Amino acid sequence: MSGKLAGKVAIITGASAGIGRASALALAQEGASMILTGRRQERLDELVAAVQKAGGKAASIAGDATMEETAQKCVEAAIKIFGTLDILINNVGVGNYKNLVDTSAAEYDEMMDSNVRSTFLFSRHTVPMMIKQGSGTILMISSMAGKYGFAGEAVYCATKFAQVGFAQALDKELRPHGIKVGVICPGGVKTEFALGKGRTEQSVSESGMLEPEDVASAVLLACTQSSNSRIIEVQMRTMDESLT
Repeated sequence: MSGKLAGKVAIITGASAGIGRASALALAQEGASMILTGRRQERLDELVAAVQKAGGKAASIAGDATMEETAQKCVEAAIKIFGTLDILINNVGVGNYKNLVDTSAAEYDEMMDSNVRSTFLFSRHTVPMMIKQGSGTILMISSMAGKYGFAGEAVYCATKFAQVGFAQALDKELRPHGIKVGVICPGGVKTEFALGKGRTEQSVSESGMLEPEDVASAVLLACTQSSNSRIIEVQMRTMDESLT
């Protein structure tokens, strides 16, 4: 451990599994303290213990990231427990791969709320603290579906394009305050994401998709830049990607 993030405090949404969990462990190995949030308290409890074992400090807030109260509680906890807030990783998200005519309004709302509303809420309540201290890093975990449209993923793509646009706009809005804003756009990742909603455990396990730790490495890179530099956007694809 080099301690690049010693003294830094992060909030990670969707932390109980996948990219969120891997990112928490990556930041912990560099000495970060963090507030971890997700819906499954037992998963969060296990991750808090793992973070502490890896060299970081952590507390958890179980809740729905689409609810403003959850965002407020996480920011308040970061300041109360650790005294500051330096990093926000907007990771929580859902997918549902369906053709447009098979997608219900409820499924649209679920994806928009989970992927876009949560990003807005956590950013909205984090930014005042970062402006006050004149520094901070905000990352959106978007997708290659936020860069290219894919058949059968129109609504999901819309949510991920929204995150990219949100990040680009906030980069210009917040950089004068010393705040860095970036977006990580991975291709498919071997996680629980969209299982039963277009993916199966077998299709994921047998794929050549990225590992959560691959994405966490990019997250760590963006969080450990010098004060003079920032990561604006990272696009990630597996080496198994077809050349055609």
